[in-house]
Amino acid sequence: MSEYTRRHSRWFEQILLSYLFQFLTGGILLIVSTAIPIWGIQFWNSDDPNLFTSLLTTLTAFFISTFSLRKIFRLPGSETVSYVIPVATLCFLIPILYILLTRKTYSIQVMLVGYFVTLSWCYLGFFLGRRYRMVRYALLPFGEARNFGIAHGALFVVLKQPNLEGQRFNAIVADFSSSEMPAEWEKFLARCTLARIPVYSTKKIREALTGRVQIKHLSENEFGSLLPSSFYEFVKRMIDLLASIISIPFIFPFLILIAILIKIESKGPFLFIQTRMGFQGKTFRMLKFRTMFHDKKGKGFTGSGDDPRITKIGKFLRKYRIDELPQIINVFWGQMSFIGPRPESFELSQWYENDVPFFAYRHVVRPGISGWAQVNQGYAAEVDGMKIKLEFDFYYIKNFSFWLDFLITIKTVKTIFTGFGAR
Repeated sequence: MSEYTRRHSRWFEQILLSYLFQFLTGGILLIVSTAIPIWGIQFWNSDDPNLFTSLLTTLTAFFISTFSLRKIFRLPGSETVSYVIPVATLCFLIPILYILLTRKTYSIQVMLVGYFVTLSWCYLGFFLGRRYRMVRYALLPFGEARNFGIAHGALFVVLKQPNLEGQRFNAIVADFSSSEMPAEWEKFLARCTLARIPVYSTKKIREALTGRVQIKHLSENEFGSLLPSSFYEFVKRMIDLLASIISIPFIFPFLILIAILIKIESKGPFLFIQTRMGFQGKTFRMLKFRTMFHDKKGKGFTGSGDDPRITKIGKFLRKYRIDELPQIINVFWGQMSFIGPRPESFELSQWYENDVPFFAYRHVVRPGISGWAQVNQGYAAEVDGMKIKLEFDFYYIKNFSFWLDFLITIKTVKTIFTGFGAR
């Protein structure tokens, strides 16, 4: 059994790659860089009231930043250094905002130095750990496993015989639906499992790497795994409610300005109100800024970015998703969430349900202003595009969690600035 060892299973690798070790060493570096230069080696004996607040806030922000990045980097399509700055910035802004609201004293020097130390530590960890984070999978040469290659930041090695050939792998991947697998290979999988090397199906690995759940052959067991967490559903609703209450007073003047500009350019109401399919299949009236001429008719959906019905200000609002801002009201009333599958119109929902299997299941969670499909795929109106979008939606439902919502939030901000998927 000694030849069957998991990658990074050696004791020094387990220590060096553990989050506890990385947090402790980074935390020590943070204290050396911030507290000691100001309050000396025995900084804990200082009577300065700024010490406790500043140091505790900085360490908390450092912990949340590094822990969040570690979680986010495990999600599909997120293994990129571009997430370091937005995640660290957000994780520092939240505790700093708390300090400002509670009017506690603090040291701006400690905050700034701590922020840049956190950025440096996260960047260093990303680049040094890149070669260790690349996942190595051993593929059994049967069924669809033979079609895998180097993709999505993972390395696949096809085994030629039922042993690991002296190599270390993170996991073994097999197509369990294949009837080609001989008994000796099944025994090999059992030996790997006994040696604590994970054995996964090709379907599971494909989902983990692409962020999509294929809907062609869903079984009743998979429908059970798609049920979202009731606890997080409640927490998410509380976050939505609090965020909408805080946001509405700040964006209200901005909404008024946009409404005036829409009315100046063209006749008609400044809001576009449409019946959409929502949570648990119930319809609701979704709010958007009107981005089209009121007296021009079309197909019922926007086919391209060159649609002549779209006004000049409407193109700008659509490109940067500003037309979706009134939906914060829908979030406040519980009809929508900030993050979730994008709600479709009642007419389009009926059309999709006739052509796309399991379309109605996406209503098991609240629809969102932004979602996993929108930040990965953009806008899709045709049936083939909707099938891919539904695969993204099913992945979101299956992996319904705070960290996935956090990643979508960051991707949404990036989408707003780049105009990705605008129509």
